[in-house]
Amino acid sequence: MWLQSNVVVLILIVGSSCWAAPECTRSAEYCRDRQMHPDMPEQDPRSMRAVQGEDTNDYWRKQGQQFVEQKLAAVYNKGQAKNVIMFLGDGMGVTTTSAARNLLGGEEKWLSFESFPYTGLSKTYAVDKIVTDSACSATAYLCGVKGQEGTIGVNGAVPRTDCKVMLDESTHVDSIGKWAIDAGKWAGLVTTTRVTHASPSGVYAHIAERDWENDAAVADDCGANSGIKDIAHQLLNGEVGKQLKVVMGGGRENFVDAKTQPWGKRTDGLNLIEQFQKEHANNVYVTTEQQLLAVDVSKTQRLMGLFQDDHMLFHLETNETTTQPTLEQMTRKAIEYMSQHEQGYFLFIEGGRIDQAHHENQARMALDETIEFSKAIQAARELTSESDTLIVVTADHSHAFSYGGYGYRGNDVFGKAPANGNDGIPHMVLSYANGPSAEKFYDAESKQRIDPTTVVKGAHDDLFPAGVPLDSETHGGDDVLVYASGPWAHLFTGVYEQSTIPHLMGFSSCLGDGLTMCKQR
Repeated sequence: MWLQSNVVVLILIVGSSCWAAPECTRSAEYCRDRQMHPDMPEQDPRSMRAVQGEDTNDYWRKQGQQFVEQKLAAVYNKGQAKNVIMFLGDGMGVTTTSAARNLLGGEEKWLSFESFPYTGLSKTYAVDKIVTDSACSATAYLCGVKGQEGTIGVNGAVPRTDCKVMLDESTHVDSIGKWAIDAGKWAGLVTTTRVTHASPSGVYAHIAERDWENDAAVADDCGANSGIKDIAHQLLNGEVGKQLKVVMGGGRENFVDAKTQPWGKRTDGLNLIEQFQKEHANNVYVTTEQQLLAVDVSKTQRLMGLFQDDHMLFHLETNETTTQPTLEQMTRKAIEYMSQHEQGYFLFIEGGRIDQAHHENQARMALDETIEFSKAIQAARELTSESDTLIVVTADHSHAFSYGGYGYRGNDVFGKAPANGNDGIPHMVLSYANGPSAEKFYDAESKQRIDPTTVVKGAHDDLFPAGVPLDSETHGGDDVLVYASGPWAHLFTGVYEQSTIPHLMGFSSCLGDGLTMCKQR
């Protein structure tokens, strides 16, 4: 019987949930192929799901022809982009987006940005590493220049933690945020991490070490009189930071002296939050969802929201008593505010905690953060016009995250794969190449894997299996997708360096000193 959602559920009942592949008695080549592409047990007891019509030729042929027709009907938008919104899913590789679709109801579902008309691939390596981090990648996709791992807003001549070379301003590179400000537009940022964290810092900071978020961290590495301004200081006093119209996320701790507040981390006596509030009578500082939603943007000079001392809570950690807003709510308020400016704006919005969940091997939280990120992008599309707003969605890097196991349609993506490993122990559909969870899934004394179903219990912070034990799971070096919608979005197709992205955005909106559509005329 077909259900209202056009999904059919097939339930097969068997006497045993265990299954082992029958011995292959044919040629060695055939047997190897069967091992690579096995038939899973037909008697699997779990439900299987198929969308109505998937078992017919017509279903798939119509889909294919509709896509062809859609491409043929496409008309390149070659107008100037008044607004540019860049969404950054930190650590959101292809396996993450593919697996996250299951949380929407199935593999055939679409995240909001997957319907964008144009996609491309960006190459994410750094000047010194084949696998990048969130700092130097921010320099690439925001400033158009690649740097060394751990550095932000400086070129490849600056080594990480070098306290002297970074003081040479000839090594500094400006972000598209500055390009926008120089063109008379507004600029702002929104993130679910600390606003001084690696990705958002790329909008406004020049620093040789991503961890120098406050003056105490700088002093630990370079001494008290190094002349280096920490990232939080640059956000409030730097050439770009002091002109940002919207700043929202976490990270209060880096703005206040520890002697003033127990949660503060500064040691220079400064209270940068108070400084912001005193700069203008209409500067608005908020710390809760309720306060944010109540902001009258027409009476606001600049808007700063710092909703946690550290990073914002994972969405799955929030409850009815939580006071922080969602990424979607921050996005809506930011666009409402920025849309007041007749000359347009550049807005950077990051779903930053996808990455941090992956680092802890917490796949459930990483995929949920991806869904929250998708909601924010959908909100942006609703609030803007494709005719004058370029929206670009991408990731800074991927993760060593695997989505495999020949699972059945409709099965829990967080569950086990249909067949056991050669050791007779189940394995999971989702796993990691490395990370801190490894010891929980391997018994060093018996030298055997631990049944992962005894560890993964359905909690929001479940750890998923990892192969190599490390304190933190690593990034992946594979290319990441770039999705684009709006003026000149068709330029974002193909394979290109990550550092090409801001040049494409600048071309669309006539920002920066390089080639733009305005100079092309």
